[in-house]
Amino acid sequence: MEPASESSGYVQSLARGLAVIRAFDESRPEMTLSDVARATDLSRAAARRFLHTLLQLGYVWTDGRVFALTPRVLELGFAYLSSVSLPEIAQPHLERLVSRVHESASVSVFDGEDIVYIARVPTSRIMTVSINIGTRFPAYATSMGRVLLAHLPADRLDEFLTGVRLDPLGPHTVGSPEELRAELARIREQGWALVDQELEAGLRSIAAPIRDRSDQVVAAANISSHASRTTGEQARENLLPALLETAEAIRADLRVAPRSASAAR
Repeated sequence: MEPASESSGYVQSLARGLAVIRAFDESRPEMTLSDVARATDLSRAAARRFLHTLLQLGYVWTDGRVFALTPRVLELGFAYLSSVSLPEIAQPHLERLVSRVHESASVSVFDGEDIVYIARVPTSRIMTVSINIGTRFPAYATSMGRVLLAHLPADRLDEFLTGVRLDPLGPHTVGSPEELRAELARIREQGWALVDQELEAGLRSIAAPIRDRSDQVVAAANISSHASRTTGEQARENLLPALLETAEAIRADLRVAPRSASAAR
């Protein structure tokens, strides 16, 4: 409900102008003056003033009968995206992913030999340790770590494999650098990673890369579930498509965000 006056700092004309912009959507990409007036509950005279103001500013166009938004309205969203970081961009996408698949989802980045969690939406606790923003795990035993390792430059990957200590953290932890290298090559080819109880017994997770505007892999997103609840095949069939869509949606936002948003800050 709109305040009755502007005494509290509320600018009614600004609110109404934004309402005119929001009235255009997928189902109403073009509207007449009367359509806009009805959609915004404005008089025709008020709707005309707002539309012609937006027309002069370049946010709408008209052929004389119907009005539609122009690409300039994207500047309004760009101002927001330009001020946020990768975790802030990723978080709402993770929330939508979790509401869709009903499993926990996270985003992490590579640091040293570990992954570091920078965004997370849990559904239930499926590990013996609590996962929070800043939690670190060895990259070699995690799905997100595997994705990030798979896209390292060759020299950095060689350095990692030469120095890594592959402790048996779970019942199926990878046993040798050669085995890990072969798995990373397969992940790089297929574009995603599935890790089955390598970090901890009962934990199965699937991950995909997140790329920036330069097509560089800057982070990874995953969905994790209990092995008793989701088989590897079910993860590929039921979880992977939604995960890949989420990774691409985050990438799309990163394309219009500043380069600094690619870093976890």
